[in-house]
Amino acid sequence: MKFSFDRSKHVFYSPEFEELIKDTIRFFNGTPIQPMPPLEDFEGAGVYALYFIGKNGLYKDFHEINRLDFRQPIYIGKAVPRGWRQGRVPISSSHELYRRLCDHAKSIGAASNLDMSDFLCRFMILENAASNLIGTVEAALIRNYNPLWNCVVDGFGNHDPGSGRYNQERSEWDTLHPGRNWANRCAEPSKSIEDIFKSIEIYFSDFNNV
Repeated sequence: MKFSFDRSKHVFYSPEFEELIKDTIRFFNGTPIQPMPPLEDFEGAGVYALYFIGKNGLYKDFHEINRLDFRQPIYIGKAVPRGWRQGRVPISSSHELYRRLCDHAKSIGAASNLDMSDFLCRFMILENAASNLIGTVEAALIRNYNPLWNCVVDGFGNHDPGSGRYNQERSEWDTLHPGRNWANRCAEPSKSIEDIFKSIEIYFSDFNNV
C-alpha cells in the first residue's frame, strides 16, 4: 500500500457552520440580563457571561463600558450536562448552568473586596443536539470578547483542588480577591500583586484605545 500526504484533504471547512456560530453569538447577546445568581432555579446547561457594573474599585472602567449596554463581560464560561465529557447521553433534568452561576456567586461573595451587587449575568441554554456546541460557543465568545478574568487574571473558575494538592500556586484571581478558604491553603503565587495590577492596567488601556 502506497501512502501520500495532501493536507487539504484533511481540512474541514463549512460556511454553514461558521454562520451557525455567528447566529449563536447573536442570540446570546440578545438574552436578558439577570442578577447574580439568577432569581429562580432552572434546568439546562450552556454558556454564560458575567458583567461588572460597579463604579469603584479595580474594575471601575467596566462601569463606563457597560453603562448604556452590556458590551464587555468580565468572564465567560460554560456548564456542561452530566455525562457530556464521557460522551454519554446528556441528562435532561440537569441544572448545571444554574449551579455553576451559584458557584460563581459564592466565590464573589467570599471575596473580601468584591460586592455581589456589582455583578450581573446573561446565559444561553443549549439542549438536546445543540449541547454539542457548548464548548465551541464558549471558545467563540472568549475569542470575540477577550474577557479580563479569562485572558488576563486567571483562576476565577477554579475549584478546591482537594487534600494533597494544595502545593499548587494560588491563582491570580485569589491573590487579588482573597476569601475562598481553600485558596488560602495553596502555595504563594510566583506573580506579584503589583504585576497583576499592571496587567489589568494594560488591559483597560488597550481596550479603551480600540
